[in-house]
Parts: sequence; structure tokens; C-alpha cells
Amino acid sequence: MTANTASRTQNRPPTSKDVAALAGVSQSTVSFVINGKYNVSESTRRKVQEAMRKLNYQPNAGARTLRTNKTNIISLFVEIHESLDANETTPYIDTIVAQARKHDYDVILSTTNEGSAGINRLAGKSICDAFILMDVQPDDERIPAAAALNMPVVLIGRPNDAMGLDVVDFDTREAARMAVRELAETGHRHVAIVGDAMVASQQGYKFVEDFYAGAADEASRSGLELSIVPRITGDWASFAATADQLLAHRDDRLGIIVRQPRMTEWVLRLLDQRRIVPGKDVSLIAHCADLAAKSFPYPVTNISTLPEQLSTAATDILFTRLEGDRSPAHTQLVRPAEVTRRATTVDWNTRD
Repeated sequence: MTANTASRTQNRPPTSKDVAALAGVSQSTVSFVINGKYNVSESTRRKVQEAMRKLNYQPNAGARTLRTNKTNIISLFVEIHESLDANETTPYIDTIVAQARKHDYDVILSTTNEGSAGINRLAGKSICDAFILMDVQPDDERIPAAAALNMPVVLIGRPNDAMGLDVVDFDTREAARMAVRELAETGHRHVAIVGDAMVASQQGYKFVEDFYAGAADEASRSGLELSIVPRITGDWASFAATADQLLAHRDDRLGIIVRQPRMTEWVLRLLDQRRIVPGKDVSLIAHCADLAAKSFPYPVTNISTLPEQLSTAATDILFTRLEGDRSPAHTQLVRPAEVTRRATTVDWNTRD
């Protein structure tokens, strides 16, 4: 590259002409390498790619779209608002973005609850090649709009009718069974589950319903007394108001089961206020990611939600569709791996 060319690239974004000059090839050869559709020797390809790296050259996305009819962008719909636990949502987003980058795709986040209007709006702009919808409800209004699109769509969460779309979800029924089984095997007599706020439960997420159903099934089988303690709203005051009901059997081998990091933190705070020691006086099992479970003052026994595995499963399906797979849609349930026993489990079998 000449001194004049170097000076110009310092003051403006590099062009394919600059790449060609640095690599010692023609601009058409640079275009062939970028398109990936023509026979270029491996040594020439490496020269062009090295020149692009040195110049930090990015092919024009609009031009690439015209050439390939692809944008290399995925739209991810995920609700983020103050009543949701961002600590539990972030690992899913991070994994989807990382998996997309491995395929040279970027991700657009849509974080507002616009329903089908948001899907139609983005689809109408032709700025993405595929969609991932998180937080899918049983009768989710977005599904008919998503099913009408002529592009791949993967749902995270199970609807009553997926309308021919691929579905990935976590087997929360089995996770709850494992949590109750852990308490039964460690000699507990009572199980209390912190219920969802009534406003949230009216949304009817299937994974929540399955969690409660799985816990009830296993408690009945194991002969444990089970109570699901509801909350009126999703704030601390509403949770604290349930304390007496939640801790009714604190002196009779009580095990508490919670979902999500925020609820885990609140239970630990409540126990501290009541001078109850988790792992000594009562047990606490959380259904949350391992990173969250290990972050509390008392490392919490947990069943991981496996956000990385679930998100990877969703993106794997999406990219097989983008590559032309036209096999029938299917539902994939990610099964929980194990109970990881930490500081908050009491093993009453070892007590005198």
C-alpha cells in the first residue's frame, strides 16, 4: 500500500479498492472472495482476508443483501421489563448472540411487548432472515403472524398450537420432580414452593404450570406434604406477607423450592431476618442457572435451567432451517441434568 493510500484509509472507511491494493489483487478478486461463490486459490483467499483484517474492512451489508438475498441478521423477541428477572434472561440472550456470530450472523433484539404487530413490522422491513421468539405463552398471539412468514422461526416455550413452527423448551416438570425427590431422599417432611405472583400466573406459561404439576406428582409419590404459597403481586412486600405461611413447618424438616434468582435472594433475606440458617434449619433448592446459584452468600442447591444448552438447541434448529432443511417441525425438550447439592441442603438422615 502506498503512503497516500494509507493516509486516505485513516480518514475514511476502507474500500474494496484499498483491500485489493494491499493484497496485490484486482477488485473483482476481492469481490469473489467476499461472495464466496467463485474459484479463488487458497493463497489468494488468505491474502485478501488478511488485508481485510488489517484494514478492518467490513463488506457493505446492503450490497451483500442484494447479491445473496440474505441479511445475515436474526430477530430475537424477548420481553425485558422491571417485573422480570434479567439475571435469568441474560444467559439466553448471550448464548444466542454467540451462536449467531459463529455463523456470521448478527442479532437484533426486540424487547417490547408488541405482539404480532412487532413481528409484522420487522418482517415488512426485510431486515432479517429468521426469528426466535422467547417467552411463548400457550395461546400466544404472535404465533399466527410468525407462522405466516416465509422464513424460519423457532419458539422458546410451548404453545397449545405451534402452527408448524419448531419449538424448544425446558422440561420443568422433571426439574420439579427432581427437586422434591432430593428433599425426600434427604429426610424432609414438608415442601413449600414460592408461587408466582397472581398477575404473572394469569399469563399461563406452560413451563410454570408444568413445574407445579411435577412437584405435586412427586410429593404425592414420596409422601411429602406440599404447599404452593401464592403471592398477590411481584414485589418484596407481597412476598414478605407470605412469610408465616411459607415457614409454617420451619421446625419440622422443611424444604423450600423457588424459581429464579430474584426469588432465591428474597428467600435468603427472609431467612436471615427470621434468624433461620439455610442448610442447617431448613433446606432451599432453586431452579436457576448455576452461575446465579453460586453467587449468593450461601451457595444454593439448584437444578440448572441450562440456558446455554437450550439457546444452543434453538439456534442449531434455526440454522439448519436457514441451510434449507424442510423436514417436519418438532418440539425439543431440554432435560435437567442433576441436582447440584450445595450449602443450603440439610441431610436429615445424617442428624442424630
